[in-house]
Amino acid sequence: MNIALPVLIVGGLGLLFGVVLTVASIVMHVQGDDRVDQVTALLPGANCGGCGYSGCSGYAAAIVHQGAPLNLCAPGDDATADAIAKFLGVESADVVRGFSVNLCQGTTKAAAKRFQYAGIRTCAAANAFYGGNMACPYGCLGLGDCVAACKFNAIAIVDGVARIDINACTDCGTCVRTCPKHLIHHKMERGKAIVLCSSHSTGKETRAACKNGCIACGRCVKTCPENAIVMEDNLARIDEALCTGCGKCVEVCPTKCIGMIPR
Repeated sequence: MNIALPVLIVGGLGLLFGVVLTVASIVMHVQGDDRVDQVTALLPGANCGGCGYSGCSGYAAAIVHQGAPLNLCAPGDDATADAIAKFLGVESADVVRGFSVNLCQGTTKAAAKRFQYAGIRTCAAANAFYGGNMACPYGCLGLGDCVAACKFNAIAIVDGVARIDINACTDCGTCVRTCPKHLIHHKMERGKAIVLCSSHSTGKETRAACKNGCIACGRCVKTCPENAIVMEDNLARIDEALCTGCGKCVEVCPTKCIGMIPR
């Protein structure tokens, strides 16, 4: 009897609470919107967050309930926007898809190192250890956090530096948010000149740290016929709106840190 009574009491309370929770779930149930599930199914399912929402389901809910634009899914491209528009019976919109570029070409042969890093093999971990082992404090650490983050196999570590295949890039922006050095940037236009360096060190310091870095010599500024290049904080900056893609800056750059985005 000493054991049976507590067991009965606990069992009775469990039964009571179960009934209460069941009733509450029925009374407080909120009917879901099937359209959200169907729009989610039309999205690519990458859950990259490039649209600005918390994954595909969050974007689908925003489309259905908040009237979010249909052209925010870069991985899905125009086909996804058209499919959603057809389902909802609304007008579609073209997806303007750009691409990502790693603004560093500090390859194994070009970039010097301060020390041999033997810690956790991630860029985030290496960066937390005195900014990483590269002599250039702005350089790519080459440990592949962006590679692991990319869901579309558009990035690879080549000769110690991250290379992005802009034809495979879906412009989801995951790599941009992942890079601890903030070297990966979003671009929209092809056929433009681009400075593949992010160093703001002096020319002497940059030359000592990386053979491919911008030394702020100013030749590109003087050569550009469109006045599209300025020197800011020891680094050449190209105004994409003014650049015509003539390539003259590429020809005069002594360290070849200026390249052309393929058309």
